[in-house]
Amino acid sequence: MSTQRPLEHDLLFDFLRVVEAAAVEAARTMGRGERDYSDEVAVEKMREVMDTIPMDGTIVIGEGERDEAPMLYIGERVGLGAKPGGEGQYPAVDIAVDPLEGTNLCATGSANAIAVLAAAEKGGLLHAPDIYMNKIVVGPSVKGAVDIDAPVKDNLHAIATRLKRKVEDLTIVVLDRPRHNKLIQEIRDAGARIRLITDGDLSAGISAAVAGSGVHALMGIGGGPEGVITAAAMKCLNGEIQARFMMPEQLEAEERAKIAPDIAERMLKMGIKDPSRVYDTNELAPGKKIIFAAAGVTDGTILRGVRFFGTGKRTQSLVMTTETMHVRFVDTVHVEGGPDAFVRFDKI
Repeated sequence: MSTQRPLEHDLLFDFLRVVEAAAVEAARTMGRGERDYSDEVAVEKMREVMDTIPMDGTIVIGEGERDEAPMLYIGERVGLGAKPGGEGQYPAVDIAVDPLEGTNLCATGSANAIAVLAAAEKGGLLHAPDIYMNKIVVGPSVKGAVDIDAPVKDNLHAIATRLKRKVEDLTIVVLDRPRHNKLIQEIRDAGARIRLITDGDLSAGISAAVAGSGVHALMGIGGGPEGVITAAAMKCLNGEIQARFMMPEQLEAEERAKIAPDIAERMLKMGIKDPSRVYDTNELAPGKKIIFAAAGVTDGTILRGVRFFGTGKRTQSLVMTTETMHVRFVDTVHVEGGPDAFVRFDKI
């Protein structure tokens, strides 16, 4: 009989520390209009804390390729197992990170910026390149009822039926981009309501799977890496994501220019042989042991942002796992100031 402790028992609260630290650093830059700097400090802090964790971690979704990202690049090893003498001493973990999802949101002080990561046993997360992905995300009650290839109106009626409400009572989140003009019109023609967002479709996807958020689905084209992290969250929340990569020839010129010219070759090296296929939740995040952690940077739909006070700060985070299916909302007061410190309590 194995005596190995579950991944959650070992690492869940370590990953909580990681996202909390990244959120605090990013929040210090909120509203300064320096999106790249906000992202940089979140990346540096996330890596710093991650290197104290008893794991042999590999970044499978990060800030980009090694030449483009000095820290948390794809393939980078992190944790105590990456240090000299640490190899083979700690569990191997694949990690997907977005140290600051919603860099523009943080830079402008807008809602729903978060620090987020997902972790799984080796091979538990799809290795996705930095490319666009068409997605539909729904919660547990609608799981199995939608089809990304179905007409928009059919999916909306399926969602409404499962939720026992009218289409007119649905709220669908869509990124506010010119590429979504047709999608937006189809949703409106069907009678549903739309919440347009400027950034942050990962946090919007999570909201779609949390009852009481006021969001019933996410639709449209966003980042591929964010799609994998969303899938990890859906595994923990029993929600559903369906997604398909968008190749350069399927995009407008402005978006096409953001994709590396050798993307097809890179996808093949990552094991993606058919970019046109539809991926479901279990294909994007096939791991049986998945941890998801996120901390609010700015106030949002499901998480409050970092609040600073005289001798410390307060964070609100979400941590969850497939092993126990526990979903924890963690409200933490970080006390500073030594013997003269005091704790301030405000109701959430």
